[in-house]
Amino acid sequence: MGSDKIITLTDQNFENEVKASQIPILVDFWAEWCAPCRMVAPVLDELAEEFDGKVKIGKLNVDQNRSVAAQYGVMSIPTLILFKNGELVEQMVGAQPKENLQKVIQSAL
Repeated sequence: MGSDKIITLTDQNFENEVKASQIPILVDFWAEWCAPCRMVAPVLDELAEEFDGKVKIGKLNVDQNRSVAAQYGVMSIPTLILFKNGELVEQMVGAQPKENLQKVIQSAL
């Protein structure tokens, strides 16, 4: 389930989808076995709909894509990183309330 607006990120497409993105993108570093990651997933679906066309939302499974996770020093999940113009502008660790994520996204617009 979930929003069809969420982009599945991999080590292979990260450069194109995130670094070259014309609009800000919030990336969720997650894994299947992570309960807090599952808690934040519906919030990300809502944000993907709410900010459609203004901000992209992507999910990167850290078990399957270790090199990008290592590149950004992701030690705990979920880690949510907001990129703007290919640059890291905000990094949050742990499940975040929707309001926090909305504020962070708004600040990048």
